[in-house]
Amino acid sequence: MADNAAATGNMKPPAGRLQIVLIRHGQPAIAISPRTGHQGFGRYIDQYEEAGLDPQSLPPAELTDLLGELKAVFTSDRKRAHESARALAPKAELIADPLFVEAPLASPRIPLLRMTVPKWAVVARILWHAGYHPEIEPPAKARARAGKAADILIACAEKDGLAVLVAHGYFNFLIGRALQARGFRQSGSHRAKFWNDVLYEKG
Repeated sequence: MADNAAATGNMKPPAGRLQIVLIRHGQPAIAISPRTGHQGFGRYIDQYEEAGLDPQSLPPAELTDLLGELKAVFTSDRKRAHESARALAPKAELIADPLFVEAPLASPRIPLLRMTVPKWAVVARILWHAGYHPEIEPPAKARARAGKAADILIACAEKDGLAVLVAHGYFNFLIGRALQARGFRQSGSHRAKFWNDVLYEKG
């Protein structure tokens, strides 16, 4: 874990403290074209959504040591997230829910332009916030969904002291904002890094 191993300790928070850990999935088993046009990026989005976890993308030992004994872990129903959760916590019950899927992207129709996939993703996310979301979930609905996800995780933490979600980078960020609005403190940062983890605490 990166940066939060000391903060979460053995994953048993002190009495009265609520802890929620948001983890991004590992690297999907998908080839990345060095440079592509908007049609290629559109195909990449579809392939990314179908891809499972790359077998060579192993979770950090710090994370598996901390999560290995968990009884239950929340995850989205996407293959890459589900398989990542299983790799992190092989003994846990996986609670998969489409509520936790990534905030979607649409490939911008910009002819002649060729960029790397990460650059296309940045442009697509900016345009998504600016109003380009043809036939996909718009930002307002994604934020509302993140609020519902936060409430589910809080309910679990109120019962057990701890809730762990293995899901997706940007949607984890949106959930984090919802948790902060509900009084949680953030440790760590949401980064475009596979297996990235961020801790939220209250109490």
